[in-house]
Amino acid sequence: MPREFQFQVSPEVAANEVLLANHIAKLHNVSPKEIQKVVVVKRSIDARQKAIKINIKANVFLVGEAFVETKIELPDYPNVSNAQEILVVGAGPAGLFAALQLIELGLKPIVLERGKDVRGRRRDLKAINVDHIVNEDSNYCFGEGGAGTYSDGKLYTRSKKRGDVDRILQLLVGFGASEEILVEAHPHIGTNKLPQIIQDIREKIIACGGQVLFEAKVIDILVKNKEIDGVLLQDGSSIHAKKLILATGHSARDIFELLDKKKIHIEAKPFALGVRAEHPQELIDKIQYSCDFRGDYLPPAPYSIVKQVAGRGMYSFCMCPGGVIAPCATSPGEVVTNGWSPSKRDQATANSGIVVELRLEDFKPYAKFGALAGMEFQKAIEQKAWLLAGSTQKVPAQRMVDFTQKKVSSEIPKTSYVPGTTSVELGEVFPSFLTNTMREGFAQFGKSMRGYFTNEAVLHAPESRTSSPVRIPRGAITLEHLQIKGLYPCGEGAGYAGGIISAAIDGESVL
Repeated sequence: MPREFQFQVSPEVAANEVLLANHIAKLHNVSPKEIQKVVVVKRSIDARQKAIKINIKANVFLVGEAFVETKIELPDYPNVSNAQEILVVGAGPAGLFAALQLIELGLKPIVLERGKDVRGRRRDLKAINVDHIVNEDSNYCFGEGGAGTYSDGKLYTRSKKRGDVDRILQLLVGFGASEEILVEAHPHIGTNKLPQIIQDIREKIIACGGQVLFEAKVIDILVKNKEIDGVLLQDGSSIHAKKLILATGHSARDIFELLDKKKIHIEAKPFALGVRAEHPQELIDKIQYSCDFRGDYLPPAPYSIVKQVAGRGMYSFCMCPGGVIAPCATSPGEVVTNGWSPSKRDQATANSGIVVELRLEDFKPYAKFGALAGMEFQKAIEQKAWLLAGSTQKVPAQRMVDFTQKKVSSEIPKTSYVPGTTSVELGEVFPSFLTNTMREGFAQFGKSMRGYFTNEAVLHAPESRTSSPVRIPRGAITLEHLQIKGLYPCGEGAGYAGGIISAAIDGESVL
């Protein structure tokens, strides 16, 4: 039986198998030659002190102890070609993992995705970046794999009580992700690698007898006697089934409007909104690692910060070390930002959403929209940003200190946001309560992270799609809609998840 050790070492030791084995040999009081294998189970960085340490949990096998290299295998999925059909609307993580779970249960998923497959989406991403043209059905939010496919593939989640996080990670490894995601405290796949994994999931669904249909936009949900009967697609065709998993993501406003129009119960939900801040990665490294040069053994530094400002939470969201800022509008006439990193996180800048929590009472100016009040609040800010940026996908931008001083920046340095920036006083984008909270909050951030509050940082507005502005209520046990039999809302769009892992867990458990 292996012995389990938990210890700290320098980054240099953690990165070198021989040095790591020598360190463990001292802990074990044996010769390094007696160590057959070191299997690192968990790894994280402790940067609280000037001398940075790597926390390691490892299983150690001595010579003579049984050790078998394990390979993560996918479940033995059955063929469901002739099984009962279940509609799955949306091919993001909630929809895809729901489909895989249906196959395990012996049911046939028919996945309907309004957008294109992962490769087809690329042309539309180029169009929004270069030509400022927004395809409403194929963009950074819509298409195979959902928003996560081309905006990073972060796998960290705090939702550990909702389901088996390790199971989702192991499935991702089974579909081609690096086994490192099972080890790292903050696992991450990277936008350059995630598309192939998503494609392999789709091919497995089809190989098992399921269906995945692209450019199959649902324009109506068919209901008879308060029971699901199927869907109507934009091309005029209909597909009938008695069960429908709704996994359309937090930006599917047309679905929220459809549900509201059909008087299928939905509720306004608080969310968070703010800006995306970009710093030089080298500056964040200096702040977080307390060093002039990060070196070869540490990854680009992330950060996480939370403050209470004027009675509201203000915090970093979806932080991207060595990443870029992307245009994530889903309709013409709006500007939306988000961030992502490639797998190596090797870009020159670091960015993070810096957002403020909203409350239902903040949506009162839009009360006439009922359950869609938060969505209309969100939409109004995005549309104002588009107008202020000259009716293009250029983003309203301001240097951080200038923003707190209500000063239009005389010049905006080139940032990672490809469509470009327009110098704007960002107080014009947001309601005054949000602007005032952020101005005070950035000064507070600077006190906690010395060097963070600087005009080297550029704020891009808005960061508005942090989570769904709508919740679709469902039962606590069956997870079925409270009003419509056979309707199973799940994932971010239903208001029950936030991120790839929690959405995948929710999709797996919904039926």
